[in-house]
Amino acid sequence: MSQKEGLRANSFQFTLEGEPFRILGGSIHYFRVPRAYWEDRLLKMRACGVNTLTTYVPWNLHEPERGVFNFQDQLDLKAYISLAAELGLWVILRPGPYICAEWDLGGLPSWLLRDKNMKLRTTYPGFTEAVNSFFDKLIPIIKPLQFEEGGPIIAVQVENEYGSYAKDEQYMPFIKEALLSRGINELLLTSDNREGLKCGGVDGVLKTVNLQRLAYGTIQYLAYMQPQKPLLVMEYWSGWFDVWSESHHVFPAEDMLAVVTQILEPGVSINLYMFHGGTSFGFMNGAVAHLGTYKPQVGSYDYDAPLSEAGDYTTKYQLLRNLFSQFHSEKLPEVPSLQARRVYDPVIIQQHLSLWESLQFTEKPLKSEEPVNMENLPVNSNNGQSYGYTLYETTISSGGLLNSKKNVKDRALVFVDRHFVGVLDYKSVEFALPDGKGERTLSLLVENCGRVNYGKALDDQRKGLVGDIVLNHVPLKDFTIYCLDMKPNFLKRLSAASQWNSVPQKPSFPGFFQGMLYVDGHPRDTFIRLPGWSKGVVFINGQNLGRHWSIGPQKTLYLPGPWLKSGNNQIIVFEEQKADDKLVFVENPDHGKTIDVYKYPFCVLL
Repeated sequence: MSQKEGLRANSFQFTLEGEPFRILGGSIHYFRVPRAYWEDRLLKMRACGVNTLTTYVPWNLHEPERGVFNFQDQLDLKAYISLAAELGLWVILRPGPYICAEWDLGGLPSWLLRDKNMKLRTTYPGFTEAVNSFFDKLIPIIKPLQFEEGGPIIAVQVENEYGSYAKDEQYMPFIKEALLSRGINELLLTSDNREGLKCGGVDGVLKTVNLQRLAYGTIQYLAYMQPQKPLLVMEYWSGWFDVWSESHHVFPAEDMLAVVTQILEPGVSINLYMFHGGTSFGFMNGAVAHLGTYKPQVGSYDYDAPLSEAGDYTTKYQLLRNLFSQFHSEKLPEVPSLQARRVYDPVIIQQHLSLWESLQFTEKPLKSEEPVNMENLPVNSNNGQSYGYTLYETTISSGGLLNSKKNVKDRALVFVDRHFVGVLDYKSVEFALPDGKGERTLSLLVENCGRVNYGKALDDQRKGLVGDIVLNHVPLKDFTIYCLDMKPNFLKRLSAASQWNSVPQKPSFPGFFQGMLYVDGHPRDTFIRLPGWSKGVVFINGQNLGRHWSIGPQKTLYLPGPWLKSGNNQIIVFEEQKADDKLVFVENPDHGKTIDVYKYPFCVLL
């Protein structure tokens, strides 16, 4: 057990073990990197001259249902932190409970929203009780990994960017006490952008700042607010995230290097957010609500970071390595070799199963007079539905004007007698249904495209149908509601179904399309491309890779080699509207057309 002092912030510079210490940090999220590659990515970070790993902890993955906890396999936080220590890295842990991170609901579990009065990130009892329950499980895992107990954790962040939310003055003291009372004894930090610094701190906790450009005197402002203290840029944004239908954001390497150099010159510490972004696999991407406009994020979290989505070196990596080497008395470790990639033969789609045929493999549907949002469905042991699609079906006896009253969250494909008739979303809130004879079935397949992860709208992130849909100004009633969260057990039942048929000339949409990828020899990383397809989800051996959408910018899905096996690998594509007869593989990602991040207004505001 270490008897030396941990990280201290008692003067203009940090000290660690009683010696001056500069944090050269980098963020890599264990939940965005296949576990088989944790070591590879951390070794590459170490070889760049980074001395401190930072990571968030996603509550919604670790407690997917209330009282059901998962810290195993891909979510083995103890193993990740211990591995960092073995490789010579210190750790700053950011346990939330809110993490932002371009992650669904900022990492908060959707089952919190079952309470119609829920006030997230406040001292509302329904929220604090859930936080206490989660911390009762989480903190005992990380407590033995603190510096004072011989571990690598030298600092812990209290919540995240609360100054940009600031709805409850008692909340930050509550989170601070929740950490201290459970035995967190290392240095505590908060992190905020410039505006958030005004009201994001808490007594006795070191403030840090998040930024990308050195405008507005942000670091000087931090020094003014907190004299006689070391300065840390907790999030230096090395790039930026992407949203569907816009461009891929890049931050030129030379611009980044110039700012990092300026930050380091006067002795300021830094953490690169991200050092390696990885992938928001499955349905876990967040969304932006900027000036009232909802924009879901793509699955790739490449972030234009120094290590690419697949762990490749970039110009940024080389420039940073040269710069960081000046802050080390010893030579940096050798740069690890890259993972080999492979372009597999195209996968021919062999079988098809319509959405309608798949409904028998879902949980028992709910009959309800009113529409019920997905979080309040009586599924998943009464924890509701978190992600994916929800199908609402009712009977109509006429055509006319169908209006969503803005109650579709986020996007609905509309069918009459299972024939596609239109889309309802944030831009398209009404259209005319065709007339027909007698009673017909109206179906709305509603997709949760990702909950907003930043800003004041967190309490309003219920998904599915969140209120009435009207036909000719009359609310529709008597729904049958199916949960299509497409979790592994559903995929297993689907795979074993006898209803799969060879692909017809004109397949029914939406539908599931199946093919086999044969891997000869050791599996390698690759990227899937879906030319000729429209929008949907890709599954490999039951694992949800994420969404594809022809509007871009993201054109490829990262397929990690460790998720494949030698021999046959099952690929299932859920496709909403248009399919080709094959999937193709490429060696390198296509993130779409690019735009300089500083031309993106949301980033400028931050």
